[in-house]
Amino acid sequence: MAREFHQVKHEIAVLEDRKRKLLAELVEDEEVAIEIARLEEEFRHLTEENRTLMTVHNERAQQLERLCVTNQTTQDSS
Repeated sequence: MAREFHQVKHEIAVLEDRKRKLLAELVEDEEVAIEIARLEEEFRHLTEENRTLMTVHNERAQQLERLCVTNQTTQDSS
């Protein structure tokens, strides 16, 4: 009887240790999931910012081209 008691007590300790390890993994997985969500949001934000900057760059390049053409036309007229 005492042997069975110690065996059960040992099994309980093993299971409790496994439970602690699984809970630690769960916490770690939750932290990773939060970090992934943060990085996804940052990626969306940076992608949108990049699109905006590319649009502004293209607009300024077109504006510069028009100014160069206007300037060239003005110089040719002089």
